[in-house]
Amino acid sequence: MNYSETIAYLYEKLPVFHRVGAAALKPGLGNITALCEALGSPQTRFKSIHVGGTNGKGSTSHLLAAILQSAGYNVGLHTSPHLKSYTERFKINGQPCEERVVVEFVEKHKKLIERVEPSFFEISVALAFDYFAQQHVDIAIIEVGLGGRLDSTNIISPLLSVITNISFDHTDLLGDTLEKIAFEKAGIIKAHTPVVISETQPETTPVFIQKAEEVNAPIYFADQQYHVQSLFIEKSKRVATIESKKDSLQLVNTIALDLVGNYQLKNVAGVWQSVELLKQRGFNIPIDAIKSGMGHCTTLTSFKGRWQVLNESPMIVADVAHNYGGLSESINQIKSYDFDQLHFILGFVKDKDVKGVLGLFPVNAHFYLCSFDSPRALKSDALVYIADEVGLKGSVYRNVNEAISVARQKASSSDFIYIGGSTFVVSELSEI
Repeated sequence: MNYSETIAYLYEKLPVFHRVGAAALKPGLGNITALCEALGSPQTRFKSIHVGGTNGKGSTSHLLAAILQSAGYNVGLHTSPHLKSYTERFKINGQPCEERVVVEFVEKHKKLIERVEPSFFEISVALAFDYFAQQHVDIAIIEVGLGGRLDSTNIISPLLSVITNISFDHTDLLGDTLEKIAFEKAGIIKAHTPVVISETQPETTPVFIQKAEEVNAPIYFADQQYHVQSLFIEKSKRVATIESKKDSLQLVNTIALDLVGNYQLKNVAGVWQSVELLKQRGFNIPIDAIKSGMGHCTTLTSFKGRWQVLNESPMIVADVAHNYGGLSESINQIKSYDFDQLHFILGFVKDKDVKGVLGLFPVNAHFYLCSFDSPRALKSDALVYIADEVGLKGSVYRNVNEAISVARQKASSSDFIYIGGSTFVVSELSEI
């Protein structure tokens, strides 16, 4: 099989969550355990950091990878879903694996795949572990796919666990309260292994403390240790200060982030605390490496789709925020810009609380509603109906590229165009 045939085989043979949703899930860790045992337990042959949470886990994973790369380490990075190519899920030093890696893995282990009958995500995790072990990475950043406790990545024994923001997402699978969701996320907390909580939240804090106490894991609430404050955005970088709360807000450092979203400030505290703990574990990470990693994260790790500025006149931003918490942050950030008219290009998956999310958007904006190529896509006519229910008036387009073409024609140079609502919408944007 060539690469295209291999990907087609995986999509056809294995249930894929990002295409069919919850039906693709295979509860429990039995399949991934069986796969990795057959592969010689590759997840035990490299050091790792495990990153979970609702919003911010992708950015946190990429920031940590960029910092460790800048410090001279050979760094693996496994994230999901991908935007353009499946190979993006398996990076070493920011470079996606070659297509032949996927082809050779599937060809070599086809009988194993057909015997175990894993999900698409389970085979992806196994491939990542095998690839990183084969390439002898110094450390790998492993992003949780969904939840944590029963996520396929949760068979690693990391040096450090990181849990970012907790918000409502996948409530049909993880629970309908923040406490229930936090319980699932807390499943990545391992015995005697430090865990960093990026953001203190009243509903989730007791859950994390209880789990950490049960397994004797040192726990660090990063935002209780560090205060991160934005100063200004200059030349597509956000300049911020980091101050130590334990030393009466003594200035720790000033950094320039190339991830300019407001929500990144919450991630920075968790990343900074994580780096401090890694240094205690013997990693040589000088301040210049931290600044370089944070300042050049997008280029070092090929990171895309997080408040990605595509144009400045008019301002055009693409962002993969897709739940209530993430989109709240995006809309708040838009308010910090000066503009004449707002244009929103939106599409959603049908298993989200779309009506609740649309209630966040200002009614006096222009809306361009689209769908995308996925069985999970909410069709445009259904989206128009829901938007009308909350007082939003918009036009329907076949896809995001048709929508952005029209929006560019209608917008003046002083307008703001936002593209998002789903990772799928951003992934189909030809300008990404």
